[in-house]
Amino acid sequence: MAGKTNALQKPVNLSGQLENVVGKGPMTRAQVTSKVWEYIKANDLQDSNDKRQINPDDKLGAVIGKEQISMFKMTAAVSKHLT
Repeated sequence: MAGKTNALQKPVNLSGQLENVVGKGPMTRAQVTSKVWEYIKANDLQDSNDKRQINPDDKLGAVIGKEQISMFKMTAAVSKHLT
């Protein structure tokens, strides 16, 4: 089936909270993931002892919750803000 786009390449709309972190949508899921990681690294939100753990600040916490979260669970939390 030619022309079928991969789900990661299809632009999605973002919630207001997520736009506060990654910028204005729509953007692809791949772009969202990349921009969330840019934000985490720019704001030094990875746990110093275990880089797989994310310590959200207030802005990111509005998207993924205030508690420390593993990078694996973070993707599922972010996806709840995509439509």
